[in-house]
Amino acid sequence: MTLLPERIRVALLVNAARHRVARNCIELGDDLPEPDPVPLLKLFNPCGAATWLASELDEDGDTLFGLADLGFGCPELGSFSLREIAAVRLPFGLRIERDHDFASRHPLSLWAQSARQLGSITQAEIALHLIGI
Repeated sequence: MTLLPERIRVALLVNAARHRVARNCIELGDDLPEPDPVPLLKLFNPCGAATWLASELDEDGDTLFGLADLGFGCPELGSFSLREIAAVRLPFGLRIERDHDFASRHPLSLWAQSARQLGSITQAEIALHLIGI
C-alpha cells in the first residue's frame, strides 16, 4: 500500500510552500498570517496507539510536518520522516497504514489543542466528530 498517494503528496507540498511564503512575508514586515491548514494525511499503527496527522511535506519529499502521537499521552506538533515511518515492521508482517477514509475540516491547530487536552489524536478525532465543529 502506498502511504503517500500523488494527489496528497502534491497538496502537502502546496501547503508547505504557502507556509514558506507566509514566513518570508512576515520576515519582510508584512502582516500576512501564518497558514493553519487542515491535516491531509493520517497514518497509524494497526497494532498500537501511534498516529500521525500531516499537513505539509518539505521539498525533500520525506519530511512531513504535523501532529505526532506515539501513544504516550502527549501529542506533539513537529516534523517526522515518511521514510522512517514506512520502514517500521510490526508483528504478523503488518506495517504502518494510511487511513483511506480520513478527511478533516479542522485546522491542525485545533487538532493539536484537542489532542493535547484529551491525551491522543484518536480521542481528539472522536471529540471533533461528536461536537461537529
